[in-house]
Amino acid sequence: MSAKTYEVRTYGCQMNVHDSERLSGLLEDAGYERAPEGADGDADVVVFNTCAVRENADNRLYGNLGRLAPMKTKRPGMQIAVGGCLAQKDRDTIVKKAPWVDVVFGTHNIGKLPVLLERARVQEEAQVEIAESLEAFPSTLPTRRESAYAAWVSISVGCNNTCTFCIVPALRGKEKDRRTGDILAEIEALVGEGVSEITLLGQNVNAYGSDIGDREAFSKLLRACGKIEGLERVRFTSPHPRDFTDDVIAAMAETPNVMPQLHMPLQSGSDPILKAMRRSYRQDRFLGIIEKVRAAMPDAAISTDIIVGFPGETEEDFEQTMHVVREARFANAFTFQYSKRPGTPAATMEDQIPKEVVQSRYERLVALQEEISWEENKKQVGRTLELMVAEGEGRKDGATHRLSGRAPDNRLVHFTKPDTEVRPGDVVTVEITYAAPHHLLAEGAVLNVRPTRAGDAWEKRNTEAAAKPAGVMLGLPKIGAPAPLPVATGSGCGCD
Repeated sequence: MSAKTYEVRTYGCQMNVHDSERLSGLLEDAGYERAPEGADGDADVVVFNTCAVRENADNRLYGNLGRLAPMKTKRPGMQIAVGGCLAQKDRDTIVKKAPWVDVVFGTHNIGKLPVLLERARVQEEAQVEIAESLEAFPSTLPTRRESAYAAWVSISVGCNNTCTFCIVPALRGKEKDRRTGDILAEIEALVGEGVSEITLLGQNVNAYGSDIGDREAFSKLLRACGKIEGLERVRFTSPHPRDFTDDVIAAMAETPNVMPQLHMPLQSGSDPILKAMRRSYRQDRFLGIIEKVRAAMPDAAISTDIIVGFPGETEEDFEQTMHVVREARFANAFTFQYSKRPGTPAATMEDQIPKEVVQSRYERLVALQEEISWEENKKQVGRTLELMVAEGEGRKDGATHRLSGRAPDNRLVHFTKPDTEVRPGDVVTVEITYAAPHHLLAEGAVLNVRPTRAGDAWEKRNTEAAAKPAGVMLGLPKIGAPAPLPVATGSGCGCD
């Protein structure tokens, strides 16, 4: 008798991506096997890990649930579970609107999923269990990582900020930090498994240490990561300008395996709008941070989040955002059109901006950032870079006989396939010959190929996957810090 299969569908931020790895690990620990790629609901258990931040998130969820209803009717024993931020927010509403859902669980009790599925099966009724506070830190749960050689590592959950556009603190709770020793032990264990790149993850990652009142805890953690043998690349997301202190910049610059990449959410360049957003910094403070980072790490690539059309935003306010974009020269920006989020203070503010005005400003901002991204990428031409080889990041790689990889600053580079074998996780040295706004090309011969333990780990995982029975798919990993989310409409997981 074959094992039951599962499918996890993930929406939203990196925290949800990491939680989905935990959900997959829990299900596999309970005896389920991952459904084949493209199963599209044809699994014994389908789990939706939802986001309450994206625009129309609830409509999309109920639309997807509706499409599964007839499949469930035809497939006896099939179960559907809904978790994540939208589940934490809507709770009983989900079962009322979609009574064929078997389990609803929140952001604080993802570890209960297998038990809730079994209880729903035995009792033949929906199980709704929403914890009000964290029951177990996610990193203590079993994991099925998407990548053999790169991993997320949660250092905190929750957020203590009160940004008026963001509902995340209400759904994820107050910030709770992990012990430094536990974090480092997890990283060392991951490196022992072949991981060579880790991304430290938190809703407000550089506020780490607020639990114990140590303002330098995050910089100390970065420096400690620098002492872990075999750990080649360290990244983190997302910091908050309020908590971004000089000791963090120094730790980044002085720790060789901390990458010269920074995602620093701006949200707006206007001081009055930042105040209305309850963002505890102003334009001068933000640009001051960028200036210090560039002085310490001239080659650093800096990205950001920007919301266009926040309530009350005037043309002058918008021009201040454009000014900051010109001054900061971001490598790329995740730009969002403001849209109301029920339950947030901004949703009831006066002076909501007409859609056509928001759209026009958004298009102007995107055009400016596109121009800057291209100009900044052109500066990379002629540079020799070490890339960690990726899988699945170059859609045209097969047709062009290229491979793809990530530079230390996380820029995507497509390079000519060498004669020698190169595996995802290995490191190659190339010279950049061409720049586009969102990627670089290295069209000449690869200068050097360095096989790595990370490449060994990828090969081992895929050899084991090939040996499994047909229909069981372990999934192919992607490079490094799992790819940034695409530009979308609506604020991002916005407490950053």
